[in-house]
Amino acid sequence: MVGERVPIDAQRVDAPLSRFAVFLVVTVEDGDEALQRVRDVVPAVDDLLKTVGFRDLGADLSCVVGIGARLWDRLSPGARPAELHEFETIVGAVHTAPATPGDLLFHIRAERVDLCFEFERLLLGSLGDAVRVVDETQGFRYFDARDLLGFVDGTANPIGAELPSATLIGDEDPAFAGGSYVVVQKYLHDLGAWGRLGTHEQEAVIGRTKADNVELDDAPGPQFAHKTLATIVDADGEEFDILRDNMPFGRPGRDEFGTYFIGYTRRLWVLELMLRRMFVGEPVGYHDRILDVSTAVTGTTFFAPSNPTLRALAQPTPAAAETAPDAPEPAEAADGSLGIGALRTPPS
Repeated sequence: MVGERVPIDAQRVDAPLSRFAVFLVVTVEDGDEALQRVRDVVPAVDDLLKTVGFRDLGADLSCVVGIGARLWDRLSPGARPAELHEFETIVGAVHTAPATPGDLLFHIRAERVDLCFEFERLLLGSLGDAVRVVDETQGFRYFDARDLLGFVDGTANPIGAELPSATLIGDEDPAFAGGSYVVVQKYLHDLGAWGRLGTHEQEAVIGRTKADNVELDDAPGPQFAHKTLATIVDADGEEFDILRDNMPFGRPGRDEFGTYFIGYTRRLWVLELMLRRMFVGEPVGYHDRILDVSTAVTGTTFFAPSNPTLRALAQPTPAAAETAPDAPEPAEAADGSLGIGALRTPPS
């Protein structure tokens, strides 16, 4: 039924699990010309989505645009979301989560791979030489939402009313309400090493049974399972969720197998703490054993603004316009504001 379809709408963080996805990360060239091209193209992503998506409304084409801290400061100097900053390298005793470049993230999802392809083709054609592609990964749904390690992925995702409260900024940063922080990492798997572990050993690493996805109790001792290290609970027992929309990817002919991790969160510190627990350990020195077969090769942080805020970026903010006296006045968002706020210092 048409009434049940997902609207063709940019910044739809809660779009349902799709069969295909493209994770496109680009950097923006220096100079006013490149920046203006971004202002022209990126806030109009909605129009491009409709152009491509109306060919098959049932394919649920969607795209979320994430903006990195460096580019955000160019687009809206002096007005940054409270927690937005560049991804910080995490160095553990054995494994490292690297920080890699990225000014824009396009998380493209659909039930048809050709719609993802066409949208990306037209998008990059519009951006032209204003951007440089630094990562382009095509993901796919694998069986019953499993990763290439054979386990169901995303089991702990929030659902229903829990989803917006876990992913969308609220009154704590009102100028950026409705936006979400996004972290992406590309992991490459050593499937040979993983396959040499027995099923029970694999289940101990993940913390769930492989066949039916039942959560297991942690074994005695400090070496916690992946599902435990990725769970953040405060002193009062409240659990802080994030939304994962990970996708497997791979090229068997090149012996490349991996998982593209993407996490949406209302509180960036929650996701950062999860990663620190994985790579540094909890307690320190006891890292997530999944890292012994899964190597992080990228790491970038973005802010996905609400659609009104994204559209408002088409015009320079007053601070940016000071250097361009003839620039037009900033356009108002739907709520009568620009959807941007005062610079705040991220929590330590």
